[in-house]
Amino acid sequence: MPGAPQRPFNFRPPPHRSERSAGGGLAPGLYVVATPIGNLRDITLRALDVLAQVDLVLAEDTRVSGKLLKAHGLTCRLERYDEHGAARVRPRILTALADGARIALISDAGTPLISDPGYRLVTEAVAQGSAVYPTPGASAVLAALTVAALPTDRFMFVGFPPPKCAARRAFFAEIAPTRATLVMFEGGSRLSASLADMAVAFGPRRAAVMRELTKLHETVVRGTLDVLACDPRFAAPKGEMVVVVAPGTPTPASAREIDLALADALEEVSPAEAAAVVARRLGLRRRDAYARVLALKGR
Repeated sequence: MPGAPQRPFNFRPPPHRSERSAGGGLAPGLYVVATPIGNLRDITLRALDVLAQVDLVLAEDTRVSGKLLKAHGLTCRLERYDEHGAARVRPRILTALADGARIALISDAGTPLISDPGYRLVTEAVAQGSAVYPTPGASAVLAALTVAALPTDRFMFVGFPPPKCAARRAFFAEIAPTRATLVMFEGGSRLSASLADMAVAFGPRRAAVMRELTKLHETVVRGTLDVLACDPRFAAPKGEMVVVVAPGTPTPASAREIDLALADALEEVSPAEAAAVVARRLGLRRRDAYARVLALKGR
């Protein structure tokens, strides 16, 4: 109710305040708890243990989280913590943590802090000396990577692209050279336009679009961006999607760029090390870089 005084947090400190599991009790601190991204059974046993013992659960939407907790037979004190009310709620949470409370932070789906509220709370909790514990589990980013059939040795999560066309195109142009698989979220109403802008900025790279991951109607569509942009299934789908795009192909370095890079490296390290460093940075074969080192030293 607007204007109503805020209730203080009522909690009973656990018997062991400095060890996370000594004596079976849950230590004071903030627990960042991953929740299912769709299938309610995709929650860890440890997450259930934590949620059963904390004094308070902070949730983006208490109605959504209430369904999850009810499905697992948990009755927890819930409080809304979203981007709109976070600044108002956060001081009380920090005070409670300083006094020894055990508080869980969850999102509507997946791992907290990944494109949803929580970063500032964790930052300020750490700054005041409160313990922060990860309770890992489901993540739409990692789930998408496992089925995209694209390289996973190096990836970059870029969140949601800007909603406006000009800003979105500038954003894609900026990240186009990235030599890592790109993972992003996108709303259904903007998906088709985003894919078209990606096709222009990235070219016909391989990509995958996922919707309803882990749910009954889970869909994964793979193809090149130019083809995906024209797929009628993406004209106006509901909900949020995950888009995974193959890494960019670097533009070959010119002979002058290679020579300058090798000359700089030779001032710091041996010829063999210089060749290895520059080859790795510019995407060259090591033996070619070393041959160029010898040519430079022979001048």
